Amino acid sequence: MTPSPAAPPAAPRHDPYAALAIPAFRRFVVSLLTMTVATQVQAVVVGWLIYQSTRDPLALGLIGLAEVIPYISVALVAGYVVDRNDRKRISVLALVVLALASASLLTFALLSSVPGRIWPYYAVIATCGVARSFLQSSRSALVSEIVPREHFANAATWRSSTWQLGTVLGPALGGVAFAAVGAKVTFAVNVALNLVALWAMVGIRHTPTRLSVGAESIRKTLADGVRFVRSQRIILAALTLDMLAVFFGGAVALMPVFATEILGVGPRGVGMLQAAPGVGAVLMAIVVAHRPPFQRAGRALLVAVTIFGVATIGFALSTSFPLSLALLVISGAADNVSAVIRATLIQVLVPAHMLGRISAVNAIFIGSSNELGAFESGVAARLFGTVASVVIGGTMTLGVVAATAWRVPALRQLRRIEAPPRD
Repeated sequence: MTPSPAAPPAAPRHDPYAALAIPAFRRFVVSLLTMTVATQVQAVVVGWLIYQSTRDPLALGLIGLAEVIPYISVALVAGYVVDRNDRKRISVLALVVLALASASLLTFALLSSVPGRIWPYYAVIATCGVARSFLQSSRSALVSEIVPREHFANAATWRSSTWQLGTVLGPALGGVAFAAVGAKVTFAVNVALNLVALWAMVGIRHTPTRLSVGAESIRKTLADGVRFVRSQRIILAALTLDMLAVFFGGAVALMPVFATEILGVGPRGVGMLQAAPGVGAVLMAIVVAHRPPFQRAGRALLVAVTIFGVATIGFALSTSFPLSLALLVISGAADNVSAVIRATLIQVLVPAHMLGRISAVNAIFIGSSNELGAFESGVAARLFGTVASVVIGGTMTLGVVAATAWRVPALRQLRRIEAPPRD
C-alpha cells in the first residue's frame, strides 16, 4: 500500500507582539514615545508663538531650516561615531541635550521674552537638530542589540507605530495645553516628557555589537557607508522616493496658516490638524502589526505614496475642517506603510556593524524631506499662495512615484523582505 504523502509543514504563526515581549524593547518604545510627544508639543508651541509674532509663513518655514541644517551637517559624523562607540550611551547623551534644550524654552517663557524676539527659539531648535541627528543613528542601530534578528520586521512596525502615536498625542497635547494653560506650563510638561524618555533609555539592557575600531580614517569609513547605500538599489530608491514625496507633498509646516486663514480654527484646530496624520498612521500600524509581512512590498510602497499625494492635493483644496482632518488621516495611513517598509529594508538588509552609518544616511534623507520640506512649503506659500503651493507639491509627489516605478523596476517587483543568512 502506497503511503500518503506527508503534509507540508505549517507556516509559523505570526505573533504581532513578538518584539514587545522583550523588556528592553518595551523601554525603548517608552523612550521613543515620550521623546516624540515632547518633540511634537515643542513644535506646536514654538510654531504658534513664532506665527503670532510674525504672521509670516516664511518664518514657519525657517523653523524647519533651523533644524535641518545642523541635523544634516553632522549626520554622517554621527553615524561614524555610533559605529565606533556604545550606541546606548550616545542615545542617552543625545536625550540629555534634548532635555536641556526643552528647559531652555521653559526659561524663555518664564523670563517673558520681548514679543518679536524669535532668534532664541531658532537657536534652541538648531541645538535640537544636532542632538536628534545623533539620536536617530544611535537609536536605530540600538534596535539590533535588543531585538533578535527574526523579529526585526515586527520591531520596525512597532517603532513606526510608536512614533506615529507620538505624532498624534503630541500635537493634540500641545494645542490643547497651550490654549488652556499657556506656554509656560506647556513647556514644563515638555521638560517632564524628555526626562521620562531619558529615564527609559538609561534602563535598557543590551548586547553591544562588535564595534568598528580599526585604523580606517573617518573619510573612508563614511565612504563605505555611502557606497553600501548606492550599491543597494532598492534601499536607495525607497529612501529617495520617501524623501522627494514628503519634500514636495508635506504641508505640516503650514498648518497654522490653514487653521487660521482657510479653515477658521485656533490653537486647538492646529493641534488636531497636526495630529490627524498620526491618527491614520496609528490605525494603519495596528493593521500592519496584526498581519504577516507584505508579500508585495514594492507595490505596496508605490501605492501608499500615490495615496499620500492624492490626499495631500485634496487637503489643499478643502475648505471643510472635518474633510481636511479625514484627508490628513488618509495621508498618515499611507505614510505609515511607506515608513514600515523603509525601516524593515534597512534593519533587515544592512549589516549590524554598519547600521550607524546607514541610519545616518537615512537620517539625511528624512531630515531633507521633513525639515527642508517645511522650508520649501514656506517659500512656495510666499510665492504661489498657501493652497496652490500644496496642490503643486502633491502633484509633484505623484510624478515622483511614476518616475520611480519606471526607473527602478526592481523596487516595483520587490516581494517579501527577508533577511539573508548570517555568515
